[in-house]
Amino acid sequence: MEPVSSGTNRSGQLSRQQQGAGYELIARRHLEQAGLIFEAANVRFRGGELDLIMRDQQRWVFVEVRYRRNDRFGGAAASVTRQKQQKLLRAAAIWLAMRNASFDTLDCRFDVVAITGNQLEWLPDAFNAED
Repeated sequence: MEPVSSGTNRSGQLSRQQQGAGYELIARRHLEQAGLIFEAANVRFRGGELDLIMRDQQRWVFVEVRYRRNDRFGGAAASVTRQKQQKLLRAAAIWLAMRNASFDTLDCRFDVVAITGNQLEWLPDAFNAED
């Protein structure tokens, strides 16, 4: 039988995946407190992943969660590059298509929750397909 990993590395620290899941949970709770409804997390497609899918009344909200220890290289929000945005747009389009929908048929937006150090910044409608 294979040993089951505790999820920590040799120094006893959390893995990157566990850390990411923790920051996504912080973001999810923040958004839920703001009134958004959780739908799904970590939806993966070839070439992209949707960290959180939420609802804001009738609008679908695709949320990218980013964490940076400090802002030495621009902070968490700056790490959502145009290339990353394109991956998110493609993943969301696939997710919508699986539901027989598209950006043209449903109201959608793309938010970023950027956590730099201990500072959380929520950027609603951070980018869209027309940018």
